[in-house]
Amino acid sequence: MQSAIRNLRRIVVRIPWPNPEPEIAHFAFRVVPLPGFSTMPALMPSTSETPLERVRHVRDSMPEGGMFEGKEWRVSPEPFPLDEAQVRTMEALGTAALAFQRACNRLYFESAEGGPHAWVARLLDQGKPERMVALGRQERWREEVPRVIRPDLILTETGLSITELDNLPGGIGLTGWLGETYAALGENIVGGASGMVEGFAKAYPGNDILVSRESQGYQPEMEWLNGRIREKGLPAGAVLNPWKLPPSELAGRDIYRFFELWDLDNVEHSAELLAMAEKGEVRITPPVKPFLEEKLWLGLFWSPALQEWWEQALTPEHLALLKQCIPYGWVLDPVKLPLHAEWPRLGIQSWEEMKKFGNKERELVIKISGWSEKSWGSRGVNIGHDLSTEGWAASIDEALAAFPTNPHLMQRFHRGRVIAHPVWDEAKQESVMMQGRVRLCPYYFVLGDEAKLSGVLATIVPADKKILHGMTDAMLVPCGVR
Repeated sequence: MQSAIRNLRRIVVRIPWPNPEPEIAHFAFRVVPLPGFSTMPALMPSTSETPLERVRHVRDSMPEGGMFEGKEWRVSPEPFPLDEAQVRTMEALGTAALAFQRACNRLYFESAEGGPHAWVARLLDQGKPERMVALGRQERWREEVPRVIRPDLILTETGLSITELDNLPGGIGLTGWLGETYAALGENIVGGASGMVEGFAKAYPGNDILVSRESQGYQPEMEWLNGRIREKGLPAGAVLNPWKLPPSELAGRDIYRFFELWDLDNVEHSAELLAMAEKGEVRITPPVKPFLEEKLWLGLFWSPALQEWWEQALTPEHLALLKQCIPYGWVLDPVKLPLHAEWPRLGIQSWEEMKKFGNKERELVIKISGWSEKSWGSRGVNIGHDLSTEGWAASIDEALAAFPTNPHLMQRFHRGRVIAHPVWDEAKQESVMMQGRVRLCPYYFVLGDEAKLSGVLATIVPADKKILHGMTDAMLVPCGVR
């Protein structure tokens, strides 16, 4: 097998994709020639290795059992470079995101208990089973928020644009492995060579990792992560599967759940597990709070009715940074406005008027909020200027019709900046420059009031792509500091 790797032949590995997926996908880790790129001088590597030697190092470093199944990506001999100012902004964004999540948690409970914004809890609870609403309000974990935060950031011409705040992200082990692998080439990796492993271990000391059948494609990633934690002599639990052991064996354990709450019907023994959590017989993190896992919060952040609340809940510094990074957004609510009112920053009195927007006016994104199998990855996402007039009108109608059970968020579309990054061209057996756009996924692990930046995963896609996510033609690399 090693000789096959060194000869750069196609190998199958297992690498978890950055977003948790309910099904198992199968993919091969191989170099895929991408047509249409002109060959340019490759960037000079930071060490004496040639691009070919660096690509071989990445491949040779893959654990024997692999990390992921189901997708392909391209290999780069270089990490994606960030300057010190960008890293400082990301570090500050982690603390601001943590403050925002805690404020969201507080606002939900205030509204659920009859506060002045009671409509917030009603909105966030729409379409959810009564049992899940009750669990979200459980007093035992009232103050808890997730201990890992991963924003999806688009690198634009003016800065960073948040498209999502993920509380249950995949890619922790993948980003850890990439950081370790490129650091061994002498690269200054954001978070350090072992930042992801140590960050997880400190945030979840000794936790068992419970991986559902639907998320089993991520098991190799979690096994790698858990193994690295043990090698460092840090407290580690075990990687468990709910169908392999009775719930009674989970009693007294601290569990990191690696499955979505909307997918609980497909998780064996989930009812027993949640009942044990209610009684304090088992501790589960991230907390069972479906309201915190809604994209709607990015729209509520801009709601005129909540501006005074956010100003009181967040420091001026956090508020300013979040306003800089969160695109303006709206909840697509079919409510009829008074004749003298209009939707803010749109200049329309009804959503019917929005159907007539021209292509430039349609630089908007509609996405399903959370409690749905379509709420992860690029599913349930419609980009206005990428649709025909009829398609745009249909996406509006669909979102409004779904409001009672699946509210939708609409945001301004912020186009990613075009960058150039070296990629290995298998056909030419050399490194070439690829024109692309970048999604940056910083991982923050929460310790007390600090959200520590422990690593950043860059997904670089061809420049003609509008939705930035993992695909065959994309590169996945860690971020380094230049």
